Parts: sequence; C-alpha cells; structure tokens
Amino acid sequence: MLAPPGILHRKEGLEDSGALATSQGTVYPLLSRLRRDDLVTTTWQESASGPPRRYYALTDSGRAALDEFARVWPGFRNAVDAFLTTPRPSTGDLA
Repeated sequence: MLAPPGILHRKEGLEDSGALATSQGTVYPLLSRLRRDDLVTTTWQESASGPPRRYYALTDSGRAALDEFARVWPGFRNAVDAFLTTPRPSTGDLA
C-alpha cells in the first residue's frame, strides 16, 4: 500500500501499542469503498514471496478528502476529549 511518508510506520506503531484495532474484516472493506469512491487507485504487483499484491495510491480527490479530514479532525477530537473529561453527576447504580 502506498502512503505518505511515515504513515505506514505510524500505523504499525499504533497497532503495536494496541491503540488501533484492525483486521482484514475492517481494512479491506474500507479500501474497497475508497476505491469505489475514486479516492484511491490500485495496481497489482508481483511479490517475491506469495501471490501478487495490491498497492493503493491517493487520487487528487483522495488527497483533497484527506486534507479536509485533517482540517476538521482536531475540532472533533477536542469535542470528544471534552465530553470524556467533563465530570458528570452520579446517577446511582443502573443495575
């Protein structure tokens, strides 16, 4: 998979830390959707060890979508952080 420099390394670091739960059941449907929406292109390349592999590259539309996501992400993250760290009154046992 082709990605901006450092992206794959960061993804592997998150996986190693347990902070990112991924599986073929989540990643490949997402990649198929990105391809269907013309946000990525794919190519097949022969592999020295095993079957051919599919590689992904962002299209111009994909780059624009990623840039927009990066622009709005901090606000979303801050809203979630504020929600999770705001003390709430106890509602008692729900059991």
